[in-house]
Amino acid sequence: MPKSFSDSERSYIKKRLQEEAGACLTQFGLRKTTVDELVRRVNIPKATFYLFYPSKELLFFDVFCAMQAQLQADFLHQLEALQGNINADTLTDLFYDLYQQVDATFLYSFAASGDLELLVRKLPPDVVAMHTKQDDFSMEKVLSLLPGVPVKGNIQLFSAALRAVFCMMPHRKEIGEDVFDDTLRLVLRGVILQLFEGELQ
Repeated sequence: MPKSFSDSERSYIKKRLQEEAGACLTQFGLRKTTVDELVRRVNIPKATFYLFYPSKELLFFDVFCAMQAQLQADFLHQLEALQGNINADTLTDLFYDLYQQVDATFLYSFAASGDLELLVRKLPPDVVAMHTKQDDFSMEKVLSLLPGVPVKGNIQLFSAALRAVFCMMPHRKEIGEDVFDDTLRLVLRGVILQLFEGELQ
């Protein structure tokens, strides 16, 4: 970063870029949002953008990760509030509610439009690998709060299974809109029952 930017200026510009990237994702999607549009909204030169992000994809990924982190933090808070009174039914309900929250954000349209798949393809492989590790770390926290569920051997598989369930969401029409919510809950419950029964190892 050039020395002409103070820490507060750098923080402000990065925050504004993320805010406008989120707004553009909702309004236009990944493909139709350009760096020119982003810098116009934030009122910075185009060269300044590249001091903060090497590509628009990495900016969008930051926005995606921030939204995911907030949803995960809320989920963990709700899980901790149950104080160990957790079974397959309560955990299914919590995960189902989480997926409904995702449905209400730009993340659903981002996935449904194919933008999420495109974004992941354009990211450096090490960034994707790091994100998967962070997902696994979050899942380790979840599993540590489940009484009687062995943590070792389940983390990567359960994390991957829940990502697979998320990948169902863009296919609501193919699955059937009238049965999609019930199907989502059924698949979640199946994964969670296997977890509690020790079959995900």
